[in-house]
Amino acid sequence: MASEKEKMAAAETKSPSNKSNCASPGKKGDPDEHGLPTDKNKGCDTNLYLYHEEIEDRPRAATFLSSLADYANTIPTASAADPDAPKPAPPARMGTLIGVYLPCIQNIFGVILFIRLTWVVGTAGAIQGFLIVLTCCCTTMLTAISMSAIATNGVVPAGGSYFMIGRSLGPECGGAVGMLFYTGTTLAAAMYIVGAVEIVLTYMAPWISIFGDFTKDPEAMYNNFRVYGTGLLLIMGMVVFVGVKFVNKFATVALACVILSITAVYAGIFVNFYGNDSLQMCVLGRRLLKDIHISNCTKDPKGELHAMFCPDKICDPYYEAHNISIVQGIKGLASGVFFDNLQDSFIQEGQYIAYGKEPDDIEQMERPTHNQIYADITTTFTILIGIFFPSVTGIMAGSNRSGDLADAQKSIPIGTICAILTTSTVYLSCVLLFAGTVDNLLLRDKFGQSIGGKLVVANMAWPNQWVILIGSFLSTLGAGLQSLTGAPRLLQAIAKDEIIPFLAPFAVSSKRGEPTRALLLTMAICQCGILLGNVDILAPLLSMFFLMCYGFVNLACALQTLLKTPNWRPRFKYYHWSLSLAGLTLCISIMFMTSWFYALIAIGMAGLIYKYIEYRGAEKEWGDGLRGLALSAARYSLLRLEEGPPHTKNWRPQVLVLAKLNPDLMPTYRKMLAFANQLKAGKGLTVCVSVLGGEFPKRAGEASTARQNLRKCMDDEKVKGFVDVLVSPNVPDGLSHLVQTTGLGGLKPNTVIVGWPYGWRRAEEPEPRHRGFLHTVRAVASARMALLVPKGINFYPDSTEKVSGNIDIWWIVHDGGMLMLLPFLLKQHRTWKNCKMRIFTVAQMEDNSIQMKKDLKMFLYQLRIEAEVEVVEMTDSDISAYTYERTLMMEQRNQMLRELRLNKRETMGMVQAIVDHHHADVKTASKVRFAEPNAPPAYSEAPSPPLADNEEKERDDKSQCEGANSPPPEDKHNDATANGDAVNAMPTMSDITPDEGTVRRMHTAVKLNEVIVARSHDSQLVILNLPGPPRDTSVERESNYMEFLEVLTEGLEKVLMVRGGGREVITIYS
Repeated sequence: MASEKEKMAAAETKSPSNKSNCASPGKKGDPDEHGLPTDKNKGCDTNLYLYHEEIEDRPRAATFLSSLADYANTIPTASAADPDAPKPAPPARMGTLIGVYLPCIQNIFGVILFIRLTWVVGTAGAIQGFLIVLTCCCTTMLTAISMSAIATNGVVPAGGSYFMIGRSLGPECGGAVGMLFYTGTTLAAAMYIVGAVEIVLTYMAPWISIFGDFTKDPEAMYNNFRVYGTGLLLIMGMVVFVGVKFVNKFATVALACVILSITAVYAGIFVNFYGNDSLQMCVLGRRLLKDIHISNCTKDPKGELHAMFCPDKICDPYYEAHNISIVQGIKGLASGVFFDNLQDSFIQEGQYIAYGKEPDDIEQMERPTHNQIYADITTTFTILIGIFFPSVTGIMAGSNRSGDLADAQKSIPIGTICAILTTSTVYLSCVLLFAGTVDNLLLRDKFGQSIGGKLVVANMAWPNQWVILIGSFLSTLGAGLQSLTGAPRLLQAIAKDEIIPFLAPFAVSSKRGEPTRALLLTMAICQCGILLGNVDILAPLLSMFFLMCYGFVNLACALQTLLKTPNWRPRFKYYHWSLSLAGLTLCISIMFMTSWFYALIAIGMAGLIYKYIEYRGAEKEWGDGLRGLALSAARYSLLRLEEGPPHTKNWRPQVLVLAKLNPDLMPTYRKMLAFANQLKAGKGLTVCVSVLGGEFPKRAGEASTARQNLRKCMDDEKVKGFVDVLVSPNVPDGLSHLVQTTGLGGLKPNTVIVGWPYGWRRAEEPEPRHRGFLHTVRAVASARMALLVPKGINFYPDSTEKVSGNIDIWWIVHDGGMLMLLPFLLKQHRTWKNCKMRIFTVAQMEDNSIQMKKDLKMFLYQLRIEAEVEVVEMTDSDISAYTYERTLMMEQRNQMLRELRLNKRETMGMVQAIVDHHHADVKTASKVRFAEPNAPPAYSEAPSPPLADNEEKERDDKSQCEGANSPPPEDKHNDATANGDAVNAMPTMSDITPDEGTVRRMHTAVKLNEVIVARSHDSQLVILNLPGPPRDTSVERESNYMEFLEVLTEGLEKVLMVRGGGREVITIYS
């Protein structure tokens, strides 16, 4: 008898093609003990040889991870879209404090805090003022929660709300929101500029007024604002054009000014706990007077007031009927003035500012106003919300910088929410402290005319009013510069996306990489805002655009949550669709409460942009009468879906279940339907189909019955979907037809679930069962659909059960991310919800397993998937005697079935004799778990023996040092005598020479099975890559392939073999 070494050497000689595929060119290493070459290239590792035919299309996990190690390279830079732009410097990786928290603080604290908050508190009162601030803060907090969920749902390049909405709701909504956000940011710059001019002209240098005494004529004041605002806009525009670096450096100064100013206000409130006499007001009766020095606040007939109210010796009736008093402006927290400021003091335009709401005190009654202060704007609760709301905007500052953050998914939620909590605390506390410190009349004096044109907040601060004046002016300038810097870049980003064709000219950058054209347009729009000249008009207008933007953010989060798209996996877990809907409701309510006219303008603008993009925009990738309406909507949706394949982040499994029917026309494996239901979690498309063999006219009735049975089973398993039964003369061809034709338009299945052919070894069948299985596998692969093969389906849990334990993913080759996505989808169902994910990947000798584990953890972090990670090192061990003998067994069986053409009984006896003869002493695992219902007895199968116990494996491994010998001849003689002539015709081990590739594939199956069973034997589910079917369609190659899969999954109760459809189904992007 030839030794095994001689057989393997002969095999090498007979199959040079295999050797050339797996040996390095020009090199021939020394053969191992079985005659196999020991040197092999990277693509043909012995340990992973079973997958070597698909390495080009499906790289090893280690190769894929190494390509993703530098995640910064996966984000396209500006230079990719604009060749004229210079290559950007590597961004500084900022943390939560510097990158998100402080920028948000700077952007939220604005000019309104310093020049309008006291007026809002005095007009609305402490109670309603607190509600105004609380409503605005709740709106931004709910929006921030939604934004945090969206921002942590993948890698978010810079672009803020435009990027997030565009990638969540599509280019139409993204473009509309982007333009709204751009308009709001531009108008915010106008408001900051007008506010800065107001601070200078009204409180710092009133003598530079061009149009005379503006205290007597509001129009003169607004004209001053327009002229000086235009000049300041030109200067700031030049600064932005010349040096963005200066703007970024100035931002630090502005932030310091904001913090210093607020600190000074708090210090001043407590320093003036008992009040002070520095601010005194002159009050006529209950009305507040202006332009009068406190020393002249008397009714002296020779005094200034008497001359003013009694011209031509005819005195004003109100002056005659009331006395003059001097009132302390800052009374301090100890005075109890807080209770006087609890109630609101809303008045109409032109009414006097006075204590109470008595008509005699507040109405002008067609008399001269003299120096009495009156309201320049009608005030209500809703109008004040619109004016104050810009004070809480700026929450997008962190998400706009996501490209510069070290860990955006961690920093954006923490930094943004902490900034909102901080600013909300400051605002709410200021409402209460201002109400408890300052007299009501002084709070309502918007421009401080009663105290000589001084800023109320500044005179409350410690140590000096100039701390607030200079600080508020610089911080307002800084906020304006930031808006003028950010708005053109946002416009350029929208233009570069090419979703709004007429914006194409603004996509061009200058030689220095600056968006010059976008800056000019921004300045033109900003100038229009400045010409309005009044902060109280600008504030509600820009509030509309921000509220629309925030509303869309909440809408995007609510829709993503309710639709449960597979790509929706935010790392930020503290969100809920109800919170997003509450935020959306608040945004819409505030818009219409503030100004229905402005709200309709903003909505109309968004609608026009939406329809324009839909009608003209470039295509981008980023559901009786009611029945007729549903049909129209379905037709429209199907036609929209037909436009192209879905984007990776929108991919979800649309399942086609290939169900096998028993003689009673019932599904053989009902749990396949339960598994499909668990995989879909009640969402998406599920189609369950089956094939009956025969002629359709003869079996039409049975097909209808089978269809009803399938429908009933789907209803019982609570699977929502469709059923169909096809009658075909050839069942494999029928399955192929279903794979090709099932579905309509964009609603075609992309994932096929096919059962494992448990009885594939039965020799009595004229056509081996596995041939139909492999025919279907090849059809699915040709259709570029994903394939799921559950093995041990009878042990899968029902949808009513709850299991706990581990779902183990064995990631051998990268297959588009199917192995990562499937367990995530299963965990959405209550059955698998309590299971933990574990991901194992295989490292070869040349791989850095430590780096692989680090890269895999980072990859899962970016995918927002929580799982334990383990890298299994597989050494390049020699092929064991056990593996070799297992291969010989398989080849012997194939050769026997090929050469012998015996009757059914002889074939069964022969196959069983081989098994009994060669493995009488091997412990075989029970086949009951893999048997199908109503299957014939086990003797009709000819299974290859399962892996032996560990002790026997170790004995086999040790025996390879001495050589693995065939069983003694005398045993064969005895068995031959017992089995008669049938055994005499049986091929012997010495006649078989397995080729090298077959041995290597068996080696892969054995080695992988060893490590999988060692770590995952008690897992609830094992998910692993399904190797590609052999290209050679000969019976022997196909039978070998099935044997490899049996060996690969041996000893595992529940296995799901997965093969992707050749496209990515999971992404790290939002």
